Amino acid sequence: MTLHQPAPQVDEEAALAARAAWLHFAGGKTQGEVAELLGVQSTKAHRLIARARADGLIRVFVEGPISGCIALEEKLKADYGLAFCEVVPNIDEGSLPLRTLGMAGARYLRNLIESAKYRMIGMGHGRTLATAVDLMPSVAANGTRFVSLLGGLTRRFAASPFDVIHRLAERTAAEAYVMPVPFFANTEKDRQVLEAQYGVSDVIAMAKEAELYIAGIGEVDRKSFIATAGMVDEEDVEEVMKTGACAELLGHFFNEHGEHLPNSVSARAMAPRFADLKSHRIVALAGGTSKTRAIRAILAHGLLFGLITDEATAKRLVSLKPGREPGKKNGKPAPG
Repeated sequence: MTLHQPAPQVDEEAALAARAAWLHFAGGKTQGEVAELLGVQSTKAHRLIARARADGLIRVFVEGPISGCIALEEKLKADYGLAFCEVVPNIDEGSLPLRTLGMAGARYLRNLIESAKYRMIGMGHGRTLATAVDLMPSVAANGTRFVSLLGGLTRRFAASPFDVIHRLAERTAAEAYVMPVPFFANTEKDRQVLEAQYGVSDVIAMAKEAELYIAGIGEVDRKSFIATAGMVDEEDVEEVMKTGACAELLGHFFNEHGEHLPNSVSARAMAPRFADLKSHRIVALAGGTSKTRAIRAILAHGLLFGLITDEATAKRLVSLKPGREPGKKNGKPAPG
């Protein structure tokens, strides 16, 4: 019999307290600035800093792994013009560290809800986001609403196991709006017909009004999420691969240089149009060995407002040459 060691347990509040302490004591940030950077209320920032001091977390965590993660955050922000970046220490290994990313995503979602900063948040789907929602404790919605950015069904109209909207509604009792159509329609004409349907058109309109998009980043190969989950068929994958695409974000494809690659597959996506992506703040939750190339491609384009990733992936990203001028986002200064 082989005994499996249980996954390391992480005290989320302790980790957040260490981060708050580092920003306040080492980074010289005021408590108000700490609250803004962490997406929490000022009173909670004060409590976190006080806890870090009382629990002795400053010496153990701030001078150790957390400070290394924050250095990686600053490097990624400078290299790729990100307004927000969070790098978390790995607590599991493998090509896709789902627990590490899931814990970070769960904390980020909870903080967004508690801060009530955004009234409507658009959500993608996928394994990483689904794990984040599964790991998030129940929390009152606090007026925050969620809307699906993507069709949540497979090509055969089966429910996707990685659609996060229903899970978010269960965790938060929030108003959550679903798009009960396939991720990719059979034809571009079918997409137009589906988008015009009563209810679907309303959800699309809500998605355009969302103040923040949260998405995963997918690689493009035969083992990718959209292929294995039945979102596209083998011929679709082959077509996209022939264009040189290596990354997928909300139904759109990019090559390793960050260039957007319109094609007949993305034209059938029940997803925001590319112009909508460029006009919204997008925070990606992504990491892992298999996705490093895809993440770098999306970073190189400059679409992202923020990135949440794991420490091992961050180290690989900063070791690669940035794809565009530091401090810029789509050719303009990154929004604060």
